[in-house]
Amino acid sequence: MVENYAEVDSVPLTPIDIQNKEFNRSIRGYSPREVDEFLEHLSKDYETLIKENIATKEQLSQLKDKLSHYHKLEETLHNAIVVAQEAAEEVKRNASREAELIRREADKDAARNMDEARYKASKILSEHEEVYKQAQIYKMRFRSLVEAQLAALEMEDWYTLNLTQDRDAVKRGA
Repeated sequence: MVENYAEVDSVPLTPIDIQNKEFNRSIRGYSPREVDEFLEHLSKDYETLIKENIATKEQLSQLKDKLSHYHKLEETLHNAIVVAQEAAEEVKRNASREAELIRREADKDAARNMDEARYKASKILSEHEEVYKQAQIYKMRFRSLVEAQLAALEMEDWYTLNLTQDRDAVKRGA
């Protein structure tokens, strides 16, 4: 009997092996009908277990495939997130550089506008000073003219001088 069990242990049993298994008969042995019923029941249970085991292995294989798919999807999403983060960082760097360029350009424009304003203000101030000088010169000349005219009016000979000139003119013309 030990040899029979050794054969059974080395090769996996199938439900057919269980159904076809025959035991040696002995005088005090088990009831052949009960052993046959038990083997039939055992064979059906074993077949059910084998089918469940196959179904479980198929389900496990499918779940492993799904898990692999989800791992790939997770890796893809992770890579997409990394790429998006890198792109966002690049956009931020570009925006920062562009803002710096805009600021520098604005500073240059402001400096150029200030230089133009200073130049115009200086030019206006120079023109103002020139106009003021000319006004002072005109004022001095006008004052001199008015003073000369007043001096001439205050002279008493102006009348006699005029009369003499009128007489000379009459004589020349007569």
